[in-house]
Amino acid sequence: MTLKQAITHNLLNIPGWRTKRKIVVIESDDWGAIRMPSRSIYNKLLLEGYRVDKNCYEKYDSLATEKDLSALFDVLRKYTDKNGNHPIITANCVVANPDFEKIKLNNFLNYYYEPFTDTLKRYKGCENSFELWKQGMHEGLFKPQFHGREHLNVARWMKFLQTDTDTRHVFDHGLMGLFPKGDDIENNFQRALDDSFYKGQSYWNLLAEGLELFEKIFGYKSKSFIAPCYTWNPNIEERLFEMGVIGIQGMLYQRVPGGKSIRHWMGNRNSLGQIYSIRNAFFEPTENNRIDNEDDCLYRIKCAFRWFKPAIISSHRINFIGSIHEENRNSNLRKFDNLLSRIIHQWPDVEFMSSDQLFELMR
Repeated sequence: MTLKQAITHNLLNIPGWRTKRKIVVIESDDWGAIRMPSRSIYNKLLLEGYRVDKNCYEKYDSLATEKDLSALFDVLRKYTDKNGNHPIITANCVVANPDFEKIKLNNFLNYYYEPFTDTLKRYKGCENSFELWKQGMHEGLFKPQFHGREHLNVARWMKFLQTDTDTRHVFDHGLMGLFPKGDDIENNFQRALDDSFYKGQSYWNLLAEGLELFEKIFGYKSKSFIAPCYTWNPNIEERLFEMGVIGIQGMLYQRVPGGKSIRHWMGNRNSLGQIYSIRNAFFEPTENNRIDNEDDCLYRIKCAFRWFKPAIISSHRINFIGSIHEENRNSNLRKFDNLLSRIIHQWPDVEFMSSDQLFELMR
């Protein structure tokens, strides 16, 4: 780590809300969202010349199988904090995926979606995954929060389905497009709340419908929200507030459609009183295997605690998925296991919380 990096890690923790408590939150995005359907489809696309091996989310990411969830929960169960609580994954989830069959039957003219719980039932190895979600929630290992209706810019995707042969081809394999296709098409498909592609009320409806579906599935309102690809227009925050969202997860900078950005810090508030949090530690070995993720994460936690900040660790679902490449899950869980052990050893007074619990504390 360079001196400049060390200074930066400290500086980002200086402003904002403070606490003397050693709080660790683990935020994990993309739960419930489809990506690569199976190893066989991955291999087929490779043979067809699509370089799905070049993007880690196409190479490794998929819906979490029962085996994935069981292995992750086994690691979490091994540890408790000073209050007897296990490390808990804030599972930022989308609640719906495209209904491919209906979209095709309507000749790609209209968009239809299905609850992610229905999607799980059709994926091999995921048929009973939602029962494990509920078990993890009951044990205090897994706390879903709202990440969007879909992890998909519906307006842009539908336009390309009607005009682009490659997008239509991978649709037939159950995918929402691939990377790369042009310079930034993948990012634009994934930026669900980039409103530059929406016209009229549909943009607002997808938020309201998503939050209502979230409550229907889980039996409670989501108190926090994180936008796909950290991209959202501030004008959606009032709608989120009306539906019970008190906190907005994110990074140091919010990406605003159109190329602008907004700086946030731990605990700052908007005019509605909603609280922003920022991720100040990272465990992302699948996405960034060029560094020692354990040492880097521990150093960032140390910086957070030095400035009396909670440590909010970003660790996307992809790190815990093994249905495409099993070693991805197994290797990362060994590292994750070791990371949790080292956190508890270094800070015996640590407290594990979910994001909604942290927002309640800051409020």
